[in-house]
Amino acid sequence: QVQLVESGGGLVQAGGSLRLSCAASGRTFRPYGVGWFRQAPGKEREWVAAITWYGESTWHADSVKGRFTISKDNAKNTLYLQMNSLKPEDTAVYYCAASSRGTYLHLEQNYDSWGQGTQVTVSS
Repeated sequence: QVQLVESGGGLVQAGGSLRLSCAASGRTFRPYGVGWFRQAPGKEREWVAAITWYGESTWHADSVKGRFTISKDNAKNTLYLQMNSLKPEDTAVYYCAASSRGTYLHLEQNYDSWGQGTQVTVSS
């Protein structure tokens, strides 16, 4: 069974940066892709970014493009999200997720495993 544990969240001022990490464990951790989602209070969970696990293809939501960067370290089974130029509207619980399916990594239903989430709060 795959376990995903996020870390790196916290409180930051607008314009600041944070780097989220997601450590994966489990003998069967061989996803097709991994991604980050976020959920703000009173809103639905939305996709943020995704990356193929055995390749280098990446995708970012328009709302974060140019500010956030997804990356991974296969040797460490760790996923990252570098977040720069943070805005108050980036405040949310951020979740990492792993997908065994080979398509549409921006869709929540294509992910099999989820972390518990880490809170990111951006003050104005």
